[in-house]
Amino acid sequence: MPQVPVAQLKDHIGKELGRSAWFTIDQQRVDQFADCTGDHQFIHVDPEKAAQTPFGGTIAHGFLSLSLMPMLMGDLLVVPEGTRMGVNYGLDSLRFIQPVRVGSRVRLALTLLDAYEKNPGQWLLKARAEMEIEGSEKPAYIAETLALCIL
Repeated sequence: MPQVPVAQLKDHIGKELGRSAWFTIDQQRVDQFADCTGDHQFIHVDPEKAAQTPFGGTIAHGFLSLSLMPMLMGDLLVVPEGTRMGVNYGLDSLRFIQPVRVGSRVRLALTLLDAYEKNPGQWLLKARAEMEIEGSEKPAYIAETLALCIL
C-alpha cells in the first residue's frame, strides 16, 4: 500500500486511487470457497445444472467476490506514512449488483471517501470499492469499506 504523509491524506479524498489488475475467477477457486464456507449451492458448483438457470453457468459466491477486495486493493489504497498494520474495520454499505460468472475477469476501482484520525496513532479510511466485470457495464458490487491504519 502506498504510504503518504498524514498532511497529504486529505488531498486524496474524493479521488479515484486507481484500478487493480484484472483477475480471473475460475471454477477451482469457486469450488475451494464452497468447501471453506460449506456453501455448495448448485449455482456455484454444478456447471451442468447451473447452465439451466438464467445465469447460463456457474457463478462466484458474492462473498467470494467480496473476499478478493483486500488482494485487489493492496496496491491502490493510500495509507498514512508510518502505518505498521492495517485491519479491516468493516463495511458501511454493500450492494451486490450482478453475479460474476465463472471464467470472468474482474478488477477493483477504488476511491478514497474519507480519512481521519480516530484515536491517536489510528487513522480510519473509508473507500468506495467497485468490482468491475470485464465487458459489462454493471459492476459485480459497490461497497463502502473501512480500514483502520495503526501507526
